[in-house]
Amino acid sequence: MDFSFTDHQKLIRDTVRQFMEAEVRPLVKELEREEKFPLGLLKKLGEMGCCGMLTPEQWGGPGLDTLSYVLMLEEVSRVYTALSTALGVTNSAVQAPLAQFGSEAQKQKYLKRLASGEILGSFCLTEAAAGSDAAGIQATAVARPSPLATHHYLLNGAKTWVTNGAHAGLYIVFAKTDPAAEGKGITAFLVEPTFPGFKIGRHEDKMGQRSSPSVEILLNDCEVPAANRLGDEGQGLKIALSALDGGRIGIAAQAVGLAQGALDESIQYAQQRRAFGKSISEFQAIQWMIADMQTELEAARQLTYYAAWLKDSGKPMGSAASKAKLYASEMANRVAYKAVQIHGSVGYSRETDVERMYRDARVIPIYEGTSEVQRMIIARDLLK
Repeated sequence: MDFSFTDHQKLIRDTVRQFMEAEVRPLVKELEREEKFPLGLLKKLGEMGCCGMLTPEQWGGPGLDTLSYVLMLEEVSRVYTALSTALGVTNSAVQAPLAQFGSEAQKQKYLKRLASGEILGSFCLTEAAAGSDAAGIQATAVARPSPLATHHYLLNGAKTWVTNGAHAGLYIVFAKTDPAAEGKGITAFLVEPTFPGFKIGRHEDKMGQRSSPSVEILLNDCEVPAANRLGDEGQGLKIALSALDGGRIGIAAQAVGLAQGALDESIQYAQQRRAFGKSISEFQAIQWMIADMQTELEAARQLTYYAAWLKDSGKPMGSAASKAKLYASEMANRVAYKAVQIHGSVGYSRETDVERMYRDARVIPIYEGTSEVQRMIIARDLLK
């Protein structure tokens, strides 16, 4: 395995890095303070090709490899984690399953708009009583036939923690067409916010990533055309799990980027801050923390690149993606903790980036499969 970057991958990394430093970093504190969704920045990233990196060219995306996508998410998350969350969901959780399981008409209607950033996508699986237990969802979908064929479905239920939910133009919603069949009775649907019976509910008051809103989606006899069913009836859980498998590589990349940003801030602060007549970077205690941060970060980065390489090679990558997501997400929390510690009382202030990173990092071991779920997947692969 050779993880040396091609010239094109370096160009992607450097272009995104320049954009994040020049156009995004000056706005982060204001956006976080006002809890304002960065829709304008997402539109600009869409113009750069970042909203549909994995989508094939025939559907409006650049059709790039997974490692290029990982490099993009790293650079975005290094500066602004909330922005990378929005990008990750619309790229991997929505466009990837749509490209894999969607009909030609569905891809023609939605993929090009998603890939360009014209609209954002949302992934609606989690419910108040169904998180890690995806098969336990309670939302239902009942077919309402016309004399000749199924005309539409009526969806009922509520989805929670929906990323991009207040701003999306397309939602992949999972509901049970056969409740008695449990996980085998789940079906996926492509839902537009203008469909009758669709409503945005309450916004979550979150610890971190506050400018990436998570909302409740309410479905009250929501009318979804039969043409908007994604895949076959009963195929929904398969679609959801395939999206999550690939998405975990993106979450690992997000964790690596956040940790890199925290390390960068820590090195800069340690070299500037003076105590007892010298820079605190000269103290062994600080040096050891920085050394541990870098070592863990590089280990997580290599796990992430390996999972991306497996995916691009067409090899099984479910367990590798779980290992990358597990280690990188927990590493990011340890690195963010040390970053605040190096900054001391200043790191506890909302005026510093490391304080925001510390809060942003906490959710990463939870969403798109908790650390406990990742350990189950890894162990099951080893013991099968």
